[in-house]
Amino acid sequence: MESVGSIIMYIIVALAVIVFSVLAVTTRKILRAATYLLFTLFATAVIYFMLDYEFLGAVQIAVYAGGIVVLFVFAILLTSKPGDNSEKLASKSRALGLTAAIATLAVAGYSLIVRAMAFTSKPEMDAPDMDRIGDAMLGTGTGGYLLPFEAISVLLLACIIGGVVVARKE
Repeated sequence: MESVGSIIMYIIVALAVIVFSVLAVTTRKILRAATYLLFTLFATAVIYFMLDYEFLGAVQIAVYAGGIVVLFVFAILLTSKPGDNSEKLASKSRALGLTAAIATLAVAGYSLIVRAMAFTSKPEMDAPDMDRIGDAMLGTGTGGYLLPFEAISVLLLACIIGGVVVARKE
């Protein structure tokens, strides 16, 4: 049985994810949006740690909060003035976005309720060690992800080189 403190902590972190997500998409300053995204990704990592998924939480912080947000900020600083406000949405775009948001909320809520009714307890699992996770993710055999991992690393290297070239032209 879960303690009341962990449930309260989960609610607080979930509210932080929701608030920072909404702030990330509603702010008109692009650098603030990237900062709110960073807070959202950190709060998501906290949820992973609370579920005892330490490896996934560490990957969330290292890859997404550390790497992807830095790339976003780098791209923002190279392409625009960070203090500029974005233009306001037209009412037609706002209505369409609100409709899509409500539809997504309804589908996600329905899915969450159906899933919550299906689960009675946490399934029993053996805790894999880091060797098994590494072999499963970066193995060269069937189901291994070494080739996509290498392709993404080449893509990120190309992005870094492109960013340096763009920065030198100015």
